[in-house]
Amino acid sequence: MFLSTYENRLDKKGRVSVPASFRSYLSNLGYNGIVCFPSFNNQSIEAWPQDRIEKISTTIDTLNPFEEKRDYFATSILSESTGLQFDSEGRISLTQKLLKHAKIKNSMIFVGQGKTFQIWEPTIFEKFKTNARKKANINRASLRWEQQLNK
Repeated sequence: MFLSTYENRLDKKGRVSVPASFRSYLSNLGYNGIVCFPSFNNQSIEAWPQDRIEKISTTIDTLNPFEEKRDYFATSILSESTGLQFDSEGRISLTQKLLKHAKIKNSMIFVGQGKTFQIWEPTIFEKFKTNARKKANINRASLRWEQQLNK
């Protein structure tokens, strides 16, 4: 899983090293890269393994091909997605479009989200994290495990 947060910087050539634990997880899934797109939930970059993008594409395909919602999702996610391969040192080159969306200049935070991760500008993420903690505390009762009965 993608867990924890890591801060890295763009190098002189515009590359950034993806955290080793994230690369290891992707490698175990059989991938040597990640698919990124601008989040439409917040001011970050979504980073998903290929199988996750394929799953969302399949879900979009279940919608009526003549329904506007289908085009909205396909345009917002699939047409904005970019496949980024790791170089020999585990770096990726984020596009200017992605960097601009997240307002990233040099430094960025890689934020584990379980099956996916996000890439944020550090000060924007800190504000989001503070708000997220408050909202998670308010809504904590809605996060429950299902009881498994041993049979």
